[in-house]
Amino acid sequence: MIRHRPLGLALLVVAVTALAAPAPAAAAGYPYQDPTLPVTTRVADLLSRMTLDEKIGQMTQAERGSVTASDLTTYRLGSVLSGGGSAPTPNTATAWADMYDGFQRAALATPLAIPMIYGVDAVHGHNNVYGATIFPHNIGLGASRDPALVQQIGQAVAEEVAGTGVDWDFAPCLCVARNDRWGRTYESFGETPDLPSSMSTLVTGLQGGTLGGRPTSVLATAKHYIGDGGTTGGDDQGNTQLSEAELRTVHLPPFQAAVQRGVGAVMISYSSWNGVKLHGNQYLITTVLKGELGFSGFVVSDWNGIDQIDGSAGFTAAEVTTAINAGIDMVMVPTAWKTFISTLRAEVQNGHVPMSRIDDANRRILTKKFELGLFERPYTDRSWTPTVGSAAHRALARQAVRESQVLLKNSAGILPLARDNNKIFVAGKNADNIGNQSGGWTISWQGSSGDITPGTSILQGIRAAVGPTTTVTYNQRGTGINSSYGAAIAVVGETPYAEGQGDRTGAMSLDREDLRTIATLRNAGVPVIVVLVSGRPLDVAGELPNWTALLASWLPGTEGAGVADVLFGGYAPTGKLPMTWMNSVDQQPINAGDGQVPLFPQGFGLTY
Repeated sequence: MIRHRPLGLALLVVAVTALAAPAPAAAAGYPYQDPTLPVTTRVADLLSRMTLDEKIGQMTQAERGSVTASDLTTYRLGSVLSGGGSAPTPNTATAWADMYDGFQRAALATPLAIPMIYGVDAVHGHNNVYGATIFPHNIGLGASRDPALVQQIGQAVAEEVAGTGVDWDFAPCLCVARNDRWGRTYESFGETPDLPSSMSTLVTGLQGGTLGGRPTSVLATAKHYIGDGGTTGGDDQGNTQLSEAELRTVHLPPFQAAVQRGVGAVMISYSSWNGVKLHGNQYLITTVLKGELGFSGFVVSDWNGIDQIDGSAGFTAAEVTTAINAGIDMVMVPTAWKTFISTLRAEVQNGHVPMSRIDDANRRILTKKFELGLFERPYTDRSWTPTVGSAAHRALARQAVRESQVLLKNSAGILPLARDNNKIFVAGKNADNIGNQSGGWTISWQGSSGDITPGTSILQGIRAAVGPTTTVTYNQRGTGINSSYGAAIAVVGETPYAEGQGDRTGAMSLDREDLRTIATLRNAGVPVIVVLVSGRPLDVAGELPNWTALLASWLPGTEGAGVADVLFGGYAPTGKLPMTWMNSVDQQPINAGDGQVPLFPQGFGLTY
């Protein structure tokens, strides 16, 4: 979704024209400032007092690195976001709260004192923040088949997000990933609509039963509407070529489920449907989502998403008009937000965008701000700041890790391993690497290898799981193993990636380093248990006969002890495949019910 990078095209920044005369001081006590009045009454009163510039400001979302606090006051900006990896210095929960409050003070210094709303991609925990709890990515949660657990995770994430002041989360991703080549496959709960639909409980976890009904209520976002997981070839931001009936059958149900749960925002997909960019599709946004599904929240664009409507870099007046008239209410324009403001103003003044559309967008945005309680409680509630990375949240994440493990092979009952009087060799590039086991969208947009944030590696979890009479030896490449070991654990698989860079157009097998490591272990003549850390099924059918056991661990996040819980029998594996596991890469796309013979079908999973 969101990138933190400069625009490819330098855009002319047009100075905003003088703002219309400010309304009387907010201290006067207007109906919109009275929390005892119905939200609809407050919205109508506030809307009646707003100038065109104030309304356009509410529809504009700028990236924190491209905006100053005074800009919020001057341009009446309604929202700020952090792109992937965009954080204050130092990157601590307290610094985030201080940053948020600074922006909010500036927003409240405007004549009408309309609070801003701050958005982040907290897609598997508050993952931009150093020290936050990193939960398994969605593909692992889909394997858990546990909607109640996912709701608990949503509430835990909301607490950590609220503890930094942030009040809007660009989650959950409700895509139905139909081709494992797609670099966002791990953001999908599963390849069939039933799984993402059932996991829409994350919406309730983030927002609470009613938006603003608890101190840690955070606005949730169903994304990316619609069909982003169904593109031809699994091409990120590609073209989903389906009939409307197929689009409705496969890709619409999870959004319908989220709307029924009262999701506050919906984010539009970069992708196209039959060659037409979703960001300009009035039928799907206004007729289907807002009309047919009854979505009453607001629609937000993706990062510079309106730029792509005509296929050329940089947005034009025609693209702005097309997007707003299609039903987009808030536009994410990370850096070129001044140009957007002046362009939209001109398009309203020349009649290309009707005032009724501007008022509708503002009504939707302001309604959510009132419901969240931002007018009454605009600043960070610091009592929640200590929950970031708390022991309780890490325990919940560890539970999610063990529930997401899928046992695919277990020859001769090698698993579970004995905790006592055992001798175990551990190897592989993902055995002792928090960054690799967390994947993309962790501290930075694409993620990175190494000790990027506090947590427990899978190796550390293994060491902690065994008794004092068991020896655990580790060498990343397997050097030093011999036949005296009872078993070898190879923790291998993918290294971090996110959208775009994660697309795989060729092979999807283990890399040479992994294959060499496994061969070294096998040559010692001991049973080899492969723990696969990956954001999707990999092409392993040719190797599998040589492995004694295979455990799909997905991208578990910071709590690697959950993997060890299953390896040593503290908990029996209960995870079931959320995706069909290919026999070979040339089967892609392969999905349940398509007639192809998989290595393992969707729903497969062994236990002890």
